Amino acid sequence: MLPNNFEDLIAEANQLQLYKKLILQLNKDMYLANIDLEFNKETLPTSLKLVLQETVFHLILNKFSDYLNLLYQVDLPEVKVRALKTENTARLSEDVTFLILQREWQKVWYKAHP
Repeated sequence: MLPNNFEDLIAEANQLQLYKKLILQLNKDMYLANIDLEFNKETLPTSLKLVLQETVFHLILNKFSDYLNLLYQVDLPEVKVRALKTENTARLSEDVTFLILQREWQKVWYKAHP
């Protein structure tokens, strides 16, 4: 079962000692999506969330095709993004950031549990 919020996701990643792998997976997909953002493996969870959220916010407002490319690269189901009903771009970027991290966590978790 996927974590329902950021705190639970980070707690589970830390408990299973997979937080650094989560960062590596995120970096890989950012690179493949041509997004100029790379996190250090020692990045604190709060910084990870804030910087990713700012990046998503910037992409939505200024580089929408790059935003869509990122969602595609992360393999975020379109139905999940469309289900986010908000006109507030800041709120949307926060929600999409969590969905991205949740999907990246899912990839890392499956690789660790063959």
